[in-house]
Amino acid sequence: MSAHGLTLSSPLHKRFFAWMDERFPAANSIVVIVLYLVCSAVARYSATGGEYTLYVTDLIGAFVTWSMFLLLRVFDEHKDYELDVKNYPERVLQSGLITLKHLKVVGALAVLCQIAWSFILGGGIAGPLVAWLIMIIWAGLMTAEFFCGEWLEKRLTLYALSHMAIMPLIIWWVVNLAVPGLAFDHMIGALMTLAFVSGFCFEITRKTRGPEEERDTVDSYTKIYGVKGCSMIILALLTAMAAIQFYMISHIVESHFITGYVLVLVFIGMAALSVLKFMKSPSLPGREKNEKMIGLSMIGGYSVVVSAVIVERGFAVAIY
Repeated sequence: MSAHGLTLSSPLHKRFFAWMDERFPAANSIVVIVLYLVCSAVARYSATGGEYTLYVTDLIGAFVTWSMFLLLRVFDEHKDYELDVKNYPERVLQSGLITLKHLKVVGALAVLCQIAWSFILGGGIAGPLVAWLIMIIWAGLMTAEFFCGEWLEKRLTLYALSHMAIMPLIIWWVVNLAVPGLAFDHMIGALMTLAFVSGFCFEITRKTRGPEEERDTVDSYTKIYGVKGCSMIILALLTAMAAIQFYMISHIVESHFITGYVLVLVFIGMAALSVLKFMKSPSLPGREKNEKMIGLSMIGGYSVVVSAVIVERGFAVAIY
């Protein structure tokens, strides 16, 4: 019996959902749904002069976007498997409750969904599918660690930057799902930058650990920059997130949208306070709280941008 209360004789779906809960929890789905909404809002704001309309087919778009992040997790599970066996033998995958073959099936299904939906929306090899191809090539290079894994792993910050570069590519793909053939403009560029900065902020936070968490065989940013250095980097990234959100709001809403600016400051401020507390007294609970607060600031910031589009253009729901 594992720590999850499961054995190899337990139903496969229960073992798979145990892996999901451990490595791709439901909270991730909330972030992805909000990410899809902000992509669709900004894309349709840029493409049309009318109200922001959500279509029933956006449910498929949100699911396909979610499947991309699930695919990235599957890629990571393959890439880090041997190291995780040594460091985290109790995990569902590493304990053998599910296998890499199971995850390969999940990954293949995700790829099929993404290709099919991109092809359908673009009417062939067009904007959405081309954007997907660019994104998946980069994801493949990430999984192969750009064919210089040993060199790259010794440079953790560069490693993170190279992997976070996938975020603007995901944004470009998702805005093309929302508006096939969309032309690039400054608002799309701002959203791509926001996704990169937000993703990097979360990645730094996730690997900024308290003293009791550190392991000789597991990399962390605190080993490189120390708790204070990491905290200052996170605070700088939070400031950049707020600045980009302010920029987007100011260009979307022609009149004053004071509520939006205040909400951005509240979300960023709550995360910043958590990080400052961690800097003074680093610990595992503090790091876990930081992750939650950074995640909340991402969800909140994206939601405020969506709200700005609705305030300026209005909102409607349609079949298609």
